[in-house]
Amino acid sequence: MSVDHDIQAARLTSQEIKNNFTDIHPPLTMKQALVASERCLFCYDAPCIQACPTQIDIPLFIKEINTNNAHGAAKEILSANILGGSCAKVCPTETLCEQACVRNSKEEAPVDIALLQRYAIDHLDTTQAYPFSREQPTGKHIAIVGAGPAGLACAHRLAQKGHKITIYEAAKKSGGLNEYGIAQYKLVNNYAQEEIDFVLKIGGIKIQYETALGTDISLASLRSTHDAVFIAIGLNTTNSLNIPGEDLKGVEDAIDYISELRQSKDMTQLPVGRRVVIIGAGMTAIDIAVQSKKLGAEEVSIVYRREQQSMGASMYEQELALTNGIRFIFNAQPYQIRGNKQGATHIQFKETTQDRSGKISTTDKIIELPCDVIFKAIGQRLNTSIFTHNADPIPEFDKRGRLKVDEQFQTSIEKVYAGGDAINGLDLVVEAVSHGNQAAAAIHQQLKD
Repeated sequence: MSVDHDIQAARLTSQEIKNNFTDIHPPLTMKQALVASERCLFCYDAPCIQACPTQIDIPLFIKEINTNNAHGAAKEILSANILGGSCAKVCPTETLCEQACVRNSKEEAPVDIALLQRYAIDHLDTTQAYPFSREQPTGKHIAIVGAGPAGLACAHRLAQKGHKITIYEAAKKSGGLNEYGIAQYKLVNNYAQEEIDFVLKIGGIKIQYETALGTDISLASLRSTHDAVFIAIGLNTTNSLNIPGEDLKGVEDAIDYISELRQSKDMTQLPVGRRVVIIGAGMTAIDIAVQSKKLGAEEVSIVYRREQQSMGASMYEQELALTNGIRFIFNAQPYQIRGNKQGATHIQFKETTQDRSGKISTTDKIIELPCDVIFKAIGQRLNTSIFTHNADPIPEFDKRGRLKVDEQFQTSIEKVYAGGDAINGLDLVVEAVSHGNQAAAAIHQQLKD
């Protein structure tokens, strides 16, 4: 069966694109914020605090909003989570603090914690003094590898303690996932960079761009020139499908395309397939699927090898996809990709079954979908080879191939710490901030001893 390979730019007008990529969560008005804050019961030993990886005192900041002190609420949030603004927009609060809210039941919805957190940060009074200060210089110099959420959080905490920080960032910009990997409709305009500018106001932090570990710098050199090292490089290699046809044109990494989209100055010029297939079931799969629709793709399908209840994406994210016309296909494992000189035209899946233990098996039934573009959203892994290019001591890795750390976030190498997606965890922005906070405390304590 012959299928035209239909990938082109300008499927929608610039105005249509602009309308499609407005903020998915419009901010609360003051009246709305006051009404929402009234619903909080200001619980003692609140479960929402325990559900927040950064332990923000949620009842306290909501009470500040309730007394018309949004600036004070923002300071409370930022003292626990310096990236509280972006976390309010990108966190899966429906599975964290809002899920734990005592009001969350069949009869009523949880308190709008994320929207209230965003309201507070948006109303931080920038005409007042910067809410954080540096202690006296310690003379200690810490290297941080990676200017994503974990690295930035760690840097800010250590800078407050008077340490000198140099962040080595492989990309041209700071922000990591916030800058390059989050759906455009979640962090609109230049929010990620504005937040980073706020972080750097603490002083004592220098960022050296386009400097990658394993090529431009080595772990050995960092250890010899700094008092401690914090590795926060995220996951830098996309997993492969390992099926025939994967090298055809039109088979792309979802993260790479999201990065291109976020850095684009004119999204009408982005090439978009008419029929798009996404392989995966996490947040990235939802992000690329919804954005493909918003860019003008006609048919978008998310295909997952397991059952729906095993999806990594939350129910909220799944509903977001459904409301944007995304089709879900479950119990289908990629088998092969077919195409021609132009690129991929079809992808075949084998139907799967899943037993009680969660093990899946393929059947002989083939499912075939026509396509122009196939996005791989099947997770990423740590490129461990960056630690073996020189005479560096090689850190230990866990069963997932990530850096192994102890309770103090120290790797198997003395004075070398790690956090964020480079270590085992939930791979969330808010968790990365928590890792950075905790690693900073451990590093500071070690430098004091």
